[in-house]
Amino acid sequence: MKKAFLVLFFTAAGSVLYAQNVATINSNPISSREFLWVYKKNHAGETKLNQKDLAAYLDLYVNFKLKVAEAKSLGLDNEETYKQEIAGYEDALKSQKKVSIDAPEYTYIMNEYREGVLMFNVCEQKIWGKAQEDDAKLKAYYTNNVQNYGGKSFEEVRGQVVGDYQQQLETDWVNSLRAKYKIKINQAELKKLAKQ
Repeated sequence: MKKAFLVLFFTAAGSVLYAQNVATINSNPISSREFLWVYKKNHAGETKLNQKDLAAYLDLYVNFKLKVAEAKSLGLDNEETYKQEIAGYEDALKSQKKVSIDAPEYTYIMNEYREGVLMFNVCEQKIWGKAQEDDAKLKAYYTNNVQNYGGKSFEEVRGQVVGDYQQQLETDWVNSLRAKYKIKINQAELKKLAKQ
């Protein structure tokens, strides 16, 4: 009887926890509250939520979280310069006294900054640096896509080629991350958020 109760309790608790999360990446939850806070922050002025817009934004947010997960797997969160940058930001945030350190918003702001820096650092390594530094690959990309550049020479459209190549690198990388990490979207929770 006791064992059956414990199984039921943990199953119910797991369901409640899952219901409070809009998604998970390798069992790491994306809480509904955090997601909604980020969504509203980036969609100021919108008064009504709809499921289609939330789902589209969640797709982008999952891509962001995948990049953060990859940065952590590479140990970028353990680098001393990263730790110093985060500590400096936290000190500045505390000194402004605009948000209480006990408020959920404080946690969201700090998490957003931590993850934003990690995402920037890993993108620098995986995308931006590669596209800027490898002229041979840039020229090969240009040659393979020359029809997109209106007959202009590589030198004339180098900036556009860099941007397009970066986009291709990012698309390929995100696809590989989506294959590497297990992503679970909680459609019921997304629907519930749209009704708020």
